[in-house]
Amino acid sequence: MEEHAVILFDGVCNFCNSSVQFVIRRDPKRYFRFAPLQSEYGQTQLKRYGLPLESFGSFILIENNKAYTRSTASLRVARKLSGGWSLLYGFILVPAFLRNMVYEFVAQNRYRWFGKKDACMIPTAEQRTLFLS
Repeated sequence: MEEHAVILFDGVCNFCNSSVQFVIRRDPKRYFRFAPLQSEYGQTQLKRYGLPLESFGSFILIENNKAYTRSTASLRVARKLSGGWSLLYGFILVPAFLRNMVYEFVAQNRYRWFGKKDACMIPTAEQRTLFLS
């Protein structure tokens, strides 16, 4: 088992950046590492797992040498968070096509609802060790 899982996220998406901050605050064991999909590291991982290089509509979780996308990735992340968030993992029992319909709806509207930055987020000095370059 790998020591850390990696979350690849859309670095210019405000919702995605807020989600990363949400995970960081609820990950006291520092299990997760982060990298923008647009970064060199992110692009290398997308190639490694045969995922589209220019489609940033899903964040990707790389855990135990496997890449998870969309609602499955989200639920696997929730499973590792402190507090009651791990209970959300129970939704893994819902068929993926149903879960992904909700995920896709949010993904398609995230820029309109939450906005977009011109550049990827810059982590704080304290957070820098959690980000891969």
